[in-house]
Amino acid sequence: MVHHLSEKHSLLSNWIAELRDVSIQGDRMRFRRNLERIGEVAAYEMSKLMPTKTIQTTTPLGIHSSKVLAEQPVLATILRAGLPLHQGMLNYFDKADNAFISAYRKHHDNGSFEISIEYFSCPELNNRILIVSDPMLATGASLVQTIQAITQKHQPKEIHIVVAIASKKGIETVEAALGKNIPIWCGDIDDTLNDKSYILPGLGDAGDLAYGTKIQN
Repeated sequence: MVHHLSEKHSLLSNWIAELRDVSIQGDRMRFRRNLERIGEVAAYEMSKLMPTKTIQTTTPLGIHSSKVLAEQPVLATILRAGLPLHQGMLNYFDKADNAFISAYRKHHDNGSFEISIEYFSCPELNNRILIVSDPMLATGASLVQTIQAITQKHQPKEIHIVVAIASKKGIETVEAALGKNIPIWCGDIDDTLNDKSYILPGLGDAGDLAYGTKIQN
């Protein structure tokens, strides 16, 4: 259930090239906007597979049978790096409910890390379509733990994952932990991770590039 959105040439692959380009990354507003655009494309492509219903729309000249989404999804993102991608999806699913999760790598002195989830704000999720966005799917650990934490208390009827760039290892981790029935919508897919578990060639730290360098706690 992996959807590789830039397999065919499109504007999306141009935006991903700019996200990766060190000569462009210094423009934070452009970096955020490119992530936002990827979210918009992902939302549009996902909407093609979502259930619809027909309503009667009154125009100035008559009545039209209009096809619309049968229900609105819940858009969830992982703070802070996921915000631009989330906003892009919200631009298109503009009536959606929203959820926000604080999940991050808590690094140890020996170079290892664990995923810490400290905050989760969400609407009712039972029997709803949940879309979780995060710009980078590297090891897959944060997304797996986030979704497992959600499903311990809630039962969405569908879960989708949206990322700008995924690693093959991250995809394998998600599928091994959560099954292959969860669609993963990827702007692009890279082959490997480095010794710090960052995607190669990737683009660097999406949160820092979007919002500025953070201090390590």
